[in-house]
Amino acid sequence: MSQLLVEYPHTRNGWCDNPLARAADGILRYGNLTPALTELLDIQVHNFAGREAVVEIGGPRLTYRELWYSASRIAGGLQEHGIGYGDRVAVRMPVGVRWVQAFLGALLSGAVPVLVHDGLPDALADRVIHDASADFVLDGGGRAAGFGEALPDAAAFIDDGASLGELALLSYTSPGSDTAPRGVELTNENLLSAIWSVVGALDLPTDGLRNLVLLPLAHASGCVDQLLPTFAVGGTVVLTPDRSLVPQALVAERIDMVAATPSIFAGMLPGLAGLRVEQVRQVCSAGHRAELAAATACGSVADTLREVFPAARQWSVWGATETSGIGLARDDTALGCDDHAATLGFAFGGTEVALWGPRADAGHGELLCRGPNVSPRYWNDPQTTESRFTGPWFHTGNQVSIDDDGLVRRVS
Repeated sequence: MSQLLVEYPHTRNGWCDNPLARAADGILRYGNLTPALTELLDIQVHNFAGREAVVEIGGPRLTYRELWYSASRIAGGLQEHGIGYGDRVAVRMPVGVRWVQAFLGALLSGAVPVLVHDGLPDALADRVIHDASADFVLDGGGRAAGFGEALPDAAAFIDDGASLGELALLSYTSPGSDTAPRGVELTNENLLSAIWSVVGALDLPTDGLRNLVLLPLAHASGCVDQLLPTFAVGGTVVLTPDRSLVPQALVAERIDMVAATPSIFAGMLPGLAGLRVEQVRQVCSAGHRAELAAATACGSVADTLREVFPAARQWSVWGATETSGIGLARDDTALGCDDHAATLGFAFGGTEVALWGPRADAGHGELLCRGPNVSPRYWNDPQTTESRFTGPWFHTGNQVSIDDDGLVRRVS
């Protein structure tokens, strides 16, 4: 049977105030982006210099000015080690303020940060670092001899010469049972588009948002879709390396928003039981291909979260590394258990969806995504790029149905 591609273009976009216009290649693009991620961050540093930018429970607390200055000194140290424009700098560190400093330091040096999850076994992490042809490894000096070194430090330096189409980040997919992590190229346009899509969809305020980010920062969902959007609105990212401290942090840090994966939320239920936090206004559950089944959880997880955060709007955001961690969103507040079990949500921001397969014209098939947040290619892997992209459309590998309103539902 022939393979059909049926598009479901945006007819309305109530979750985005930023201007979107269709380019010649058919992709919706934002019309008011800064030339690069570093420029956006630099603007916010000056707008919110005295605000807390990042807080580590039990660790450092840095304002925007302090964070930017420390990151620029790391960038200067990288420059002294010969690192510059286009080089790859791997970041493999535990979650905390130093991770954020190292990540931003790599960005400010003009290099491309390579996200390496700290929990990966050494052999797999080494494979990722080798695949990325990393020129330098930032690991804080806490590992075996010969692997990385302490964070560089020298006179402050900022490279601000990047443009929208240039590679800005290498983010690796999660390893599967039969697949190794694949490097996904994300450009400045991909990152900035994802940032403003999240800001619009979640209606993030600029009056001092305090976001407790429990997602791994070495994944697109944590870095691109929580850390960076919070910085984009001058908010505070709160990190808790020790999750047993989450209940105290929710109150002591005046948290407005909590973001985690469904599995992380599920693991925290015993510690949250009996707690009631009225000031939290957003609870964001982020998932990807490997977590689609977990994201359908209703029962104890969703019910407990509603009890703990009675005033919060509950969201689920679905995405893949190849889509900068975003793509579909649903408002969980009014969903029943049956809806949770199947509903993935609506495309938001500049993301559009399509179906691929012999039954695509009947509303069933493989989910495809395109948009300004979708990666142009895999790193150094033209064969996989060719197999996973049809023009600008990325093949997610997920079988879904899409109704006339654009609502995407998972198909078993």
